[in-house]
Amino acid sequence: MTPNLPLPPNATIGILGGGQLGRMLALAAARLGFDACILTPHEAAPASRVAASSLVAPYDDPVALAELVERCAVITFEFENVPAPVVERLVAAGSCVAPGPLALAVAQDRIAEKSFFISAGVACVPFAQIDRAEDIPAALARLGAPALLKTRREGYDGKGQVWVTHADEAQTAFTSIGGVPAILEGKADFVREVSVIAARSWTGEIAAYPLAENHHENGILRKSVVPAQVSAQTEGQALAISERLLARLDYVGVMGVEMFELSDGRLLVNEIAPRVHNTGHWTLDACEVDQFEQHIRAIAGWPLGPTRPLASAEMINLLGEEALDWQRLAADPGARLWLYGKDGAAPGRKMGHVNRLTGPYPG
Repeated sequence: MTPNLPLPPNATIGILGGGQLGRMLALAAARLGFDACILTPHEAAPASRVAASSLVAPYDDPVALAELVERCAVITFEFENVPAPVVERLVAAGSCVAPGPLALAVAQDRIAEKSFFISAGVACVPFAQIDRAEDIPAALARLGAPALLKTRREGYDGKGQVWVTHADEAQTAFTSIGGVPAILEGKADFVREVSVIAARSWTGEIAAYPLAENHHENGILRKSVVPAQVSAQTEGQALAISERLLARLDYVGVMGVEMFELSDGRLLVNEIAPRVHNTGHWTLDACEVDQFEQHIRAIAGWPLGPTRPLASAEMINLLGEEALDWQRLAADPGARLWLYGKDGAAPGRKMGHVNRLTGPYPG
């Protein structure tokens, strides 16, 4: 279903999820004159504390979903693990949901995701479906060792995955990820990881930001740098891949596309995120229209905004107790500090980020 577009100011936009991405979406919506209504199972969630209204209930609560449909002109989500039946129920009730159920279904299952890449003519790492530990040795022999065993569903920031080096590690590895359906991925010998943040409108217009170069520690994104140190040909290839994926999904909104650049310049798509993305946080301070406003513009049927950066930039995630250093960071004139309002600075938990503008954007 397509809403009556463009949505006028004072319309209500529903957001499934109350974390930091929902929080920044709600702030962007408010800046454009919209009200945001958050559905979250958590009291006093970060997004709820900045939104116009909030519903605290499980995602599949029928009363809360009916209320969300009644209030909202369009509904979106801040993370891809919203139960798919919830989105299907919203659509069946006549609600407009963007991005749509197809993108969510593809992103929620790693086998479905890799199969989608192949069907779209986009290269990815070789993989094998793993339903039990006994499937691993043959798959490892075909893919080569080491290979990465991941749960098919959920899992993020390095969770739900383990490297497998020898066939005799199969049972231990399968048990360590919970003994659930999995995927075994061949190792990509890449030069760097890059990502594209791109938006697509209801009418098929696409606007993409330049590539970010990403650096991880212990499976968690530590830093994103723009511009990425890639050739113009590689950047063009990445943007073309992203446009193809957006079109094949009939996508509306902002999507993150993570890719590996190989030594010969080829790109392999690692995964997609049908939402605003951590590797796009640099846009908050380096662009006229950041990824969060861009997402709101797209789903509301407004014109997409400019994506050329005003400056080169670096984004660093604040993990765990690093966010407790907020006084020093706030006093640093070169730091743009973003804190997410979370309680409990657990190790590895994303508590905020810092953007730094590092000079003129080239070209």
